[in-house]
Amino acid sequence: MLHRRIASSCVLIGIITATIFVDWVFGLLATMFIVVGLYEFFTILENKGIGMFKYFGIGMGIVIPLSITFHFEPTRGWELLFTILALLVLIVMQFTRRQNSGAIVDISTTIFAILYISWSISFLIKIRFLDNGFGLLSSVLLITKLGDIGAYIVGTGFGKTPLLPRISPKKSVEGAIGGLVFSVLGAFVSMPLVHFNYAHLLFLGVFLGILGQLGDLSESLLKRDCQVKDSSSVVPRMGGVLDLVDSLIFTGPVFYFYISTVIK
Repeated sequence: MLHRRIASSCVLIGIITATIFVDWVFGLLATMFIVVGLYEFFTILENKGIGMFKYFGIGMGIVIPLSITFHFEPTRGWELLFTILALLVLIVMQFTRRQNSGAIVDISTTIFAILYISWSISFLIKIRFLDNGFGLLSSVLLITKLGDIGAYIVGTGFGKTPLLPRISPKKSVEGAIGGLVFSVLGAFVSMPLVHFNYAHLLFLGVFLGILGQLGDLSESLLKRDCQVKDSSSVVPRMGGVLDLVDSLIFTGPVFYFYISTVIK
């Protein structure tokens, strides 16, 4: 299992590294990840019997990363307006259905998927378009994915105290601490890429390390609820796209806002 976790992180980093040098190419890659991730998410929910608006959700989920990639922002803070419009369209679509049963769940899960996957992952594209976007994106990937690897290595070798057995029986407190240590190491290793001082790097290592593990646990919670082991089998022996990017769902947006507001 250890080699699978390391391999999955290396696959993700390798694919991104191959596209990161050209910002719009990376934007298209991120869009592809979002589309596959949305499809996996909706398919899991279908197996649970939830009748959400699958293809509308995927279609709306594509608009967000593509608009960022090709710099189409009709208004400041347009993502909120877009979400409201998507909600309005979903309600109108619900009017056309023959029954009202499950309307709240179907609409809510569709909006949740757009925000949870498309909006969150799209922040990686925003990071790439910042000044020194290459270094910043490389840094957040390094911190987050090293945390993944560290949590698994330490948890597998020394984990004895369950972290949240109700959600993820195999995760341990020792593994969580190990993941934080690796994330901090990743932050310090990334210093030549971002040129932040040690205080910023330490904060980012700890904070993003925690958020990365929360992202991992959030997907575990969803899979536990739907009684599936992996989001899909699109990546042989490793799981699905959501299994590869789950730890980035929270670190990407927070890192972007940190850079935009604290480090200007």
